[in-house]
Amino acid sequence: MAREAGLIRRGILWLLLLGPFFFLSYGLSNSYTAGRDDVGSLVFAWERQMPLWPWTIIPYWSIDLLYGLSFLLPLSRREMDRHALALLSAQLLSVCCFLLWPLRFTFERPELHGVFGWLFDVLMGFDKPYNQAPSLHIALLVIIWTMFARHLRQPLWRWVVHGWMGLIGVSVLTTWQHHFIDLPTGALAGLLCLWLWPHEGPLPWQQAQWARDPQRWRLALRYGLGALVLALAGFGAGNTALWLLWPALSLLLVALNYALFGAGGFQKGADGQLSVAARGLLAPYLLGAWVNSRLWTWRRAQADEVCEGVYLGRVPGKGEASGFVGVVDLSAELACKIPGAAQRPPAASQIYASLPTLDLITPSHELLQQAAQAIEHLRQPGPVLVCCALGYSRSASAVAAWLLTSGRCQTSAEAEVLIRKARPGVVLHPAHHQVLQGLEARP
Repeated sequence: MAREAGLIRRGILWLLLLGPFFFLSYGLSNSYTAGRDDVGSLVFAWERQMPLWPWTIIPYWSIDLLYGLSFLLPLSRREMDRHALALLSAQLLSVCCFLLWPLRFTFERPELHGVFGWLFDVLMGFDKPYNQAPSLHIALLVIIWTMFARHLRQPLWRWVVHGWMGLIGVSVLTTWQHHFIDLPTGALAGLLCLWLWPHEGPLPWQQAQWARDPQRWRLALRYGLGALVLALAGFGAGNTALWLLWPALSLLLVALNYALFGAGGFQKGADGQLSVAARGLLAPYLLGAWVNSRLWTWRRAQADEVCEGVYLGRVPGKGEASGFVGVVDLSAELACKIPGAAQRPPAASQIYASLPTLDLITPSHELLQQAAQAIEHLRQPGPVLVCCALGYSRSASAVAAWLLTSGRCQTSAEAEVLIRKARPGVVLHPAHHQVLQGLEARP
């Protein structure tokens, strides 16, 4: 992709806005919190053993340089603006948390000398041991790290950058700037801002629409209740149980996807991969969804041929898609890695068609038409796999749509019989048949 003109000037303008805003908002919230008498702390006992490594003040400070350099990487105005807005959102979110839930760093750092001591003195000139969780340092690091990872292709440089970014993450502990709780909360804050401002595709609220399907609301309620139970357990069962807040947040976002954002909330791209933000925020749910898909299909892990080179199965794992020329993927929640897809030229991207749909929800008439067209197109050069999490419902309805639109079957009931002969576990509910009937051939 060619780089758009005028991005250097645009990046400088963003830095002129973000720089002063950072020092103003962070400094004011720090000063305000220092005068409060309700500032607590959250420290795990093992943190008493955390060493102080003065030299790590250098990677700690280096995030300021990387912050500025990150504005040299975007290739378009949209990518530049969304990167800047993600950084701005992280600042706003963190400052709001500092005001609502103020925490204090409790360790007393000994006096340090030399260059490292001077760097600490400069830092403490505007930074105070307040405003801990979520760590703004970590939130910004997640956003900047993602930008560099997306644009650095040379393997050696990628390893160098990943190593240095990891060292920056560790440095917030080894400089005695933060307690541990600040790190995961900061990472989640950064991931949330990346989810709000994805580098490509529509923004979450641009595709937000309240669900009209009662089934979506039922599932949203179940996931929402699960999130509430985990959140109450996380807050009520001691510091160790705070890890439950991660799966609670994950289920809450899934509930919002069912109620509001739809399949787009999983941010699955045309390459079959979920965004970095979605993978991080939804990791507990995604792990559960993957395990569930494997448990339900362990007796029938292989795909089944329905008709003329069209196979029906689960989202392929490593090596399971190697025998197929094309893949039509209807899963929104599971990544689908196609062997060698990254090495193929753009013109070859048609080997994979991503049509994300929510689990346990009947695909729309329009989406099934798209799936049928994709199946017919991709089957021309060779075998095509049509898949979803299990290969029993969403993908089965897509194959049924192809059978109807291609004239191989006349009714949805006939199509279901043919599909069941190949894959007996298929589940097509009356809602599926109602949508499929719109694709049946008319006399």
